[in-house]
Amino acid sequence: MAELAPPLVKLLAISGSLRKASVNTKILETVADSDLLNAHAVIDVIVLTDVPLYNEDLDLEVPPPAVQALRDSIRFADGVIISTPEYNHGLPGVLKNALDWASRPQGQSCLAGKPVLSLSASPAFTGGVRAQAQLNETLIAVGAQLVPRAQIVIGGASEQVSATRLMNEATLNFVIDGVRDLLRVIERNRHAQYQEA
Repeated sequence: MAELAPPLVKLLAISGSLRKASVNTKILETVADSDLLNAHAVIDVIVLTDVPLYNEDLDLEVPPPAVQALRDSIRFADGVIISTPEYNHGLPGVLKNALDWASRPQGQSCLAGKPVLSLSASPAFTGGVRAQAQLNETLIAVGAQLVPRAQIVIGGASEQVSATRLMNEATLNFVIDGVRDLLRVIERNRHAQYQEA
């Protein structure tokens, strides 16, 4: 009997920018389309356009539809990739807002225990490193499982991205190496769960 191929890992990639020409979104889309990963994972890229500002009055048993969709997308993914720009030395409000929604209800965060790879990209030479530090701090606070690896910080991102994709092969390979590390964490988690069953 032929050996069954392992199931494709389902990854969710979240862009922290709403801009149509966002370099962060293009980087994630380039990674999602990469032949180097297609045999191992399927990556769904989302932008946070419709997620409303967090308001506890709206944080009900049935939340706003865009919030429910975000939570479900995270919950049903095996792992998450988040790419953030840097605004005024910090994390974009739209991304922090989405993480706040994902952290609820209290004690039931869809990010709790979820393997997450974070990266940042910016036109500045610093590559959004300060925003990524804030992102990681928030992810730790909500109980996500950060992938232990060297930071992926993409400086001068505007020069590395064309109208449609990340063009710099060295940068693309570095990001893909990070995704492979995420896949390894997911595989270790699956193995540990199997051993405990």
